[in-house]
Amino acid sequence: MKALLDVILLVLQIYVWLLIASAVLSWLVAFNVVNTHNQFVATVGDFLYRLTEPVLRPIRSMLPNLGGIDISPIIVILIIFFLQSVIARYIYPNVF
Repeated sequence: MKALLDVILLVLQIYVWLLIASAVLSWLVAFNVVNTHNQFVATVGDFLYRLTEPVLRPIRSMLPNLGGIDISPIIVILIIFFLQSVIARYIYPNVF
């Protein structure tokens, strides 16, 4: 059971990095640093969008309009950190 919890914690940590990569890529595209006409950039952007958007969309719908600022990745990352903390402090020590 501890191995399963380790895998869950690892998947959550990887998803945090994917959220960060998605946010950074969106900034780079918005500031015209990278070109989305490049096939590699478009593929990476589509991959990150497909992985992160199903989680971010419900959070965005609940947040008020903050203009051009999107804080939904920060909220999802905080939720993931909370879940990791709960698993590490309360669930993991009680598993045999």
